[in-house]
Amino acid sequence: MRRSTVLLVLVGALVAAAVLVLATRGGEDRTARMPVVERPAPAASPAPGTVRRTARETGIPTRALRAYVRAAETLQRTHPRCGLAWNTLAGIGSAESSHGAFGGATLDERGVASPRILGVPLDGTGGNRAIRDTDGGTLDGDTRWDRAVGPLQFIPTTWASWGTSAGGSKADPHDIDDAALSAGRYLCHAGGDLSTSRGWSRAVLTYNNSRAYAEKIARIASAYAAAAD
Repeated sequence: MRRSTVLLVLVGALVAAAVLVLATRGGEDRTARMPVVERPAPAASPAPGTVRRTARETGIPTRALRAYVRAAETLQRTHPRCGLAWNTLAGIGSAESSHGAFGGATLDERGVASPRILGVPLDGTGGNRAIRDTDGGTLDGDTRWDRAVGPLQFIPTTWASWGTSAGGSKADPHDIDDAALSAGRYLCHAGGDLSTSRGWSRAVLTYNNSRAYAEKIARIASAYAAAAD
């Protein structure tokens, strides 16, 4: 993906991150107006020993793919009625940070992005909501404004509510394992039953209240499912 394209993706992700704070508000009127996007076919988890092959076929970095698959498998146990498949998480990861590769970042063996993936200051410009610093710069290095952080582009306030450790240590939004599991929990809470197009749409539109965004995630996730089949 060209750098200019990725930059546009991240700008969109910053808007999405701001939406995360307010998306669960608005009541039934917003739900009634919600567009419904046909959900992508769910991709099954790669068979044992085939993750690298699936990574090649889909173009998803192996380390990122493992995080998405593990998160989906964990949620199948903890939220069995959710129906979130790994390819939806992968679609969001692609749109938000090119699977942790934005700005030349790479994921180390632990799954931590380096250098850190930080969005622009959420200072009210560029269509973003103004969100003054809430974490003392702990997550985003900014003591004046909040910024979206990590491979799944959480803002600090949302991370404070949904941040979950995938491995038992302190939850870290810069760790793709933690970020993927946390995003999955958030999506399951927002959408309820993601095996339906309405539930899937509600979940993704809560992540970013844009039909164009939901349609983009559906296209990407569908492509991953087809490639992994």
